[in-house]
Amino acid sequence: MSTNDRGNTGPLGQPRGIGFGILMFIITLNFYSWYWVYKTQEEVKQHAGDGLGGVLGLVVWIIISPVSAFVIPSEIGRMYQRDGKQSPVTGWTGLWLFPFGFLIVPAIVWFVKVQGALNQYWEAKGSMGAPATAEAEA
Repeated sequence: MSTNDRGNTGPLGQPRGIGFGILMFIITLNFYSWYWVYKTQEEVKQHAGDGLGGVLGLVVWIIISPVSAFVIPSEIGRMYQRDGKQSPVTGWTGLWLFPFGFLIVPAIVWFVKVQGALNQYWEAKGSMGAPATAEAEA
């Protein structure tokens, strides 16, 4: 069984607005991150068939969030690899938050890279099975 034959057959996740996410992180004093981590990790697990999932991912985020900075992009990277595609993020993407994770600019760069990679993945997978035009359905 090749890597392309394993996983990545579950339901697709939801693309999320990057600017909206950043705004929500700021407005909610970072509590939006709890929702974002839960949804992101649950969608990745449901689609790929492995990973921490929503509940465990959220627990890790709350207790030792620096670990999640590496785990989340790593799980996204594995989804891309299973599809035979080059991933725009890897576990190394977590380095954007170190040693200056308390600064807002590195955190924004990390979020833009991670959410951007997820959006590209979900949108590409969503368009793969859809007809190009309404006429194609007729």
